Amino acid sequence: MKYLPLLSLIVVLFAACSKEDGYGPRNLKNGQELELLVDHRYGSINQTLLLLPEKQDAEMSLHSFSEREPGYTYKVKARMVVEKNPPQDGSAYYLEFLKVLSKERYEGNEPFDIALLQAPIPGGPTIVLRKEAERYYFLNDKIELTSSSAQVRDQLEEILQHADYLRQSWQKPGSQAELKWRTITATVTHDPEKFGKAYRVQSIKFVNK
Repeated sequence: MKYLPLLSLIVVLFAACSKEDGYGPRNLKNGQELELLVDHRYGSINQTLLLLPEKQDAEMSLHSFSEREPGYTYKVKARMVVEKNPPQDGSAYYLEFLKVLSKERYEGNEPFDIALLQAPIPGGPTIVLRKEAERYYFLNDKIELTSSSAQVRDQLEEILQHADYLRQSWQKPGSQAELKWRTITATVTHDPEKFGKAYRVQSIKFVNK
């Protein structure tokens, strides 16, 4: 019986250490491997990243998943990474992609929203739209945007013209040019003619400053 106090102390210390070693909203250990469910809405405002098998929101970002294609739901393996010296403008922890466990094509046609005006850290709000050879691209050319109507095409052109105006103005000393919108939200669906490569823009909503 004289060993019970010592045993109790060891149990308490072990529990405390285990608790301290956890990071992030899900209390994950550095180097811990886990499975995730990645949804089909790549780059969308409400895309989800779920921890399996509970299907809880991971509440963290997934890095290095370069092979991801829009329009597909993935089950992947990832590893928890905790930075010893985290950057001042970044997170101290994140999930690092390891491999794809399964890939399934999304067969629905439910619309979702993407932000064409984003605020990366560091840096201020940025228009994430580009045009090349009469084609529009979103997220550094990862996804092509096709137009569902002439009105949508005109709106995309308006956004690009304003972006060009800002770039030219900011090159001039003392320029006070500013973005004229607070948000730019595009409602899109997967383009069936370019599935996995493009979104079809159904409408665009501007919120002025």
